[in-house]
Amino acid sequence: MKLSRSIHRKLRIKNSLITCLLISLLAGLAWFSTQFNAQWDITVNAVNTLSPATQNVLNSLHSPVKISAYIKRDPSLRAQIAQLVARYTDYKPDLTLSFIDPDSNPNQARELNIASTGTLFVDYQDRRERINYLDESTLTNALTQLAYGNDRWISVLTGHGERAIDGRANFDWGQFGQELTKRNIKAQTLNLAEMPAIPDNAQLLILASPTVKLLPGEINIIKQFLDQGGHFLWLYDPDSAGQPELESYLGITRLPGTVMDTQALLYGVNDASFVLIGRYPPHPLTQNFQLMTLFPQSAALESQNSTVFDTQAWLQSSEKSWTETGSLSADAVFNAGDLEKLGPLAIAYALKREIEGRKEQRILVMGDGDFIANAFIGNVGNADLGLRIINWLTGDDRMVAIPIKKAPDKELLLPPVAVAVMGFGFLLIIPAVLIISGLLIWRKRKRR
Repeated sequence: MKLSRSIHRKLRIKNSLITCLLISLLAGLAWFSTQFNAQWDITVNAVNTLSPATQNVLNSLHSPVKISAYIKRDPSLRAQIAQLVARYTDYKPDLTLSFIDPDSNPNQARELNIASTGTLFVDYQDRRERINYLDESTLTNALTQLAYGNDRWISVLTGHGERAIDGRANFDWGQFGQELTKRNIKAQTLNLAEMPAIPDNAQLLILASPTVKLLPGEINIIKQFLDQGGHFLWLYDPDSAGQPELESYLGITRLPGTVMDTQALLYGVNDASFVLIGRYPPHPLTQNFQLMTLFPQSAALESQNSTVFDTQAWLQSSEKSWTETGSLSADAVFNAGDLEKLGPLAIAYALKREIEGRKEQRILVMGDGDFIANAFIGNVGNADLGLRIINWLTGDDRMVAIPIKKAPDKELLLPPVAVAVMGFGFLLIIPAVLIISGLLIWRKRKRR
């Protein structure tokens, strides 16, 4: 069939109209994609979607949020941070992220004490939170603190050789006190010999490693505070003065000696008197807490008589630990006849009870006060754990960790035989088969 010139013209017009229609359709779809955002998270645990708790926190923030990331010029790391923050920006457009190279601003980096791995600062309404490890849990907790963090008052006992909350010595807690101040937690020192009463606004009482015994009158004031439902943090080291009346009241006693744990040597810690903890029991304090913590020269604790408190052994050393009553030298070993005890050993107990149905009283007894001292607070997750302890004891449950989402089956584990077969198959067998096939086909065609 021969096509006439008229039919050719009609076909060209028809094709032109179809082409214009397709181009218009694609342009319209492109424009709609810039105006509307739609996505579906098909992963098993919705790891690419913010949790409802995070979304509620973002909805409660009514002012702009600024995130400053002091990160070196590492494209892959910066891309990961930007990808996570972008999920927050989808729910809160006025949340902004900026990157700053600490190597280009060394003076500012030293002033802000930027970690070698990088540090992020979250600013909201003239308040600031610091983050050293970024994931949804830590970022949302920082935003929660900025959104709801009101002034909280804690009292720190003095007058018995305790650690000073504002001291600069290695033994003291000056750096930890500064971290509390940044979070609107006001730490006031209290000498019961000068003011024989605990202030009414004190949400928490801290007794940090006293070197001498408290007076009977001071013990009575503390017990009265506890009878009324006050929260209490008691830390004492192997060389701290014992307080028998408080131990009997709480049902917790200290074992003789210092905890030695050879498991720490496996992680490069060259002193067995340093207890390294990386696994935690189920407890709101360490919910989704994944950082290791280091406890130098800890005392082992033991629950004795039953009390009105619900008592739980919270932190424990490994099975390779024991209480050393002799010298803490590198060649120290367990001696069964010297009142020493094998691990695992509890170095912290969490106590709680209901007070007349009104509130939950929370008490924490720890056999180590060095872990948040100036000399050790920068180790691994010590500072983060210290802040969690204060938040839990002051009853601020809004600071609980956001659940960390993990995609299941991210790793494919194959037996060595399967790995060998796959390796030889792709590297040798398949290439050999292709080469031989090519040679056979070439030879067959050449004979024709």
